[in-house]
Amino acid sequence: METNLCVAGFGGQGVMTLGKFLASATCDSTDKNVTFFPSYGAEQRGGTANCYVVISDEMIGAPLGDTMDDLIVMNGPSLNKFIGTLKPGGRLFINSSIVKDKIERTDVEIVEAPVTELALEMGNAKVLNVIMLGVYVGYTEVIAPEIVWGTVEHKLSSKPKLLPLNKAAFDKGLEIGREFKVKNGKN
Repeated sequence: METNLCVAGFGGQGVMTLGKFLASATCDSTDKNVTFFPSYGAEQRGGTANCYVVISDEMIGAPLGDTMDDLIVMNGPSLNKFIGTLKPGGRLFINSSIVKDKIERTDVEIVEAPVTELALEMGNAKVLNVIMLGVYVGYTEVIAPEIVWGTVEHKLSSKPKLLPLNKAAFDKGLEIGREFKVKNGKN
């Protein structure tokens, strides 16, 4: 099985970090194959920044395809730019704190989480990507949550003061993702 994911948002929302955490967790702790393909450039300065993660049981022939199984959007411009790449039956994860556009597609699963608002409530806007990572992992189970958290913990080990907040953020995201899974009848 192969999962193609696009993560997109404003530069500074932790889009690349979210993708790296997922790719590293897959690469370091499973027997699956993975690619991580970041898109840098002028988009870092307020436009949409994005990355692609492909996770597969088989060899990966190309770093990214034309259609995505999963799409995480952290802002409105990213939704507008990438919604057309999501395949019918795909899964759309939305930062509902910022993305207010009406979703016209009825052929995709939608998971909405107010990750910016939740991060601010937790006292640090920078954990919004870790919350969304938890939402994604909790809903898709593409990688075991313990493996993903182990990677986040390892990557942040040089800043131990950040670990409790990030753990709480990841756990909150897992909870939201699992709740949507039940709500969408995917359990």
